[in-house]
Amino acid sequence: MTRSLRTSRIVVLGAGLAGLTVALRLAPRPVLLVSPEPLGQGASSAWAQGGVAAALGAGDSAALHVADTLRAGAGLSDAGIAALVAERAGAHIRALADLGVPFDRDSGGGFALSREAAHSAARVARVLGDQAGAAIIAALVAAVRRAPHLEIAEGLVADQLVVSEGAVCGVQLSGLRGGPVAVMTPAVVLAAGGAAGLFACTTNPRRICGQGIGLAARAGAHVADAEFVQFHPTALACTLDPAPLLTEALRGEGAVLINRDGHRFMADLHPDAELAPRDVVARAIHAQTTAGLAPALDTRAAIGGHLLTRFPAVSEACRRAGIDPVRQPIPVMAAAHYHMGGVATDARGRSSLPGLWVVGEAACTGLHGANRLASNSLAEALVLAAAAADDLAHLPSPAPAPRLDFVAEPRPSCPDAAGLVALRRCMTDHVGLLRDADGLTQAGRLLHRLSHSAVTQGFRNSLAAAHLITVAAQRRCESRGSHFRTDFPQADPAQAHRRMLTLAEVAPHLTEKEDRPCCQIC
Repeated sequence: MTRSLRTSRIVVLGAGLAGLTVALRLAPRPVLLVSPEPLGQGASSAWAQGGVAAALGAGDSAALHVADTLRAGAGLSDAGIAALVAERAGAHIRALADLGVPFDRDSGGGFALSREAAHSAARVARVLGDQAGAAIIAALVAAVRRAPHLEIAEGLVADQLVVSEGAVCGVQLSGLRGGPVAVMTPAVVLAAGGAAGLFACTTNPRRICGQGIGLAARAGAHVADAEFVQFHPTALACTLDPAPLLTEALRGEGAVLINRDGHRFMADLHPDAELAPRDVVARAIHAQTTAGLAPALDTRAAIGGHLLTRFPAVSEACRRAGIDPVRQPIPVMAAAHYHMGGVATDARGRSSLPGLWVVGEAACTGLHGANRLASNSLAEALVLAAAAADDLAHLPSPAPAPRLDFVAEPRPSCPDAAGLVALRRCMTDHVGLLRDADGLTQAGRLLHRLSHSAVTQGFRNSLAAAHLITVAAQRRCESRGSHFRTDFPQADPAQAHRRMLTLAEVAPHLTEKEDRPCCQIC
């Protein structure tokens, strides 16, 4: 039996960049911040290496940033959202610097900016080369722990939204001593991350596998552009899971992609070579891999021994894999990295369900379109999370809210662990970097079979996200941005528009309510 309690606190689900930003900006309004992991752990944004994109350099402008964003989005980006993010991102970077984030500086004290793929200028603010995400999250976590308006519930998982008369009015939390609790609240902010962990080869924390999108979709929320999953071209090719990321800043500083014959293959394929759009580079890496040509990132001439100190995350990943990047090229592969699709929201973070705001990678604002411009994700998380918090500030102010004092229990073993392995393999084999009708149809059958053996809410949420991605990919009979159909290899101008789905259209059996608690792992 699920207990129920009522609170005047706004409930924020997720403690990555977007969730922490919303929670802090809502002060002094009482907030319950729910995180399945200890703060600072398990969030994709903490793993972000490149940094935050903003027009901070001489000769750059928000208009140029918008133009690059729209070009990368392959005709599907929302120009209004792109302008909002480009115009406000710089102020958020400065605010983070004031909070203590040690952004790299140039000799004049300005931000040291990197150029990444598909940017026309250097505009990525970074920290210690590849430590931006970790440094930003550390500063925000410290601020959150000091904030008196916040109650933090670590080790808990949201597994189902409570909906009444078409509006979200609460959320069921699992992992508590005494069993699951339905927390009735004035508003829920979903900041639960993306869906790249649905794939067997990913750069994301393994537990980030579409649960947030599935949670909202199962409650009836509209999902936009679900087919667009970005594969990062330079994950370290090794047996580690998740696969370590090799930041695009390495290529921005002159590192080149070569194959086992020493041939620099990107120079043959695109005028921007290694700094071509990510989808182009990822498919080139994939082609070299399937041809047995062992693609690798060669940092020796451009960066040399400086890599060990200027890019500590990359250096450590190479050490763990037994690679010396100063003396040898680093083997690479394409890996699922970021989901451009998600719960459809407006510029205030509002979803199609009253009472539910969605921010961060779980949301689809229209910024990224068919292909995310490098380092725009952190900029979007900051700007749109702040906008959502400002919108929530207009809700009636409550009286002081008592603490809920939730206590988490140790995590049980996951009864759906084998199912999750099968799901990730299915998505990689049939809904990955290259897609076709036969593979997508096969994926649909496998997902349907898995859904009927699911035990936990968490796994059902992941399956819901996988169904949405697969059906959206089936319906987009063209190739655009990160979505590539080998049976429809050209872009179709008639399909240059965003698409919405609901789970009721795709997998109505997954919208059924369940009483089983989530295992907290899948």
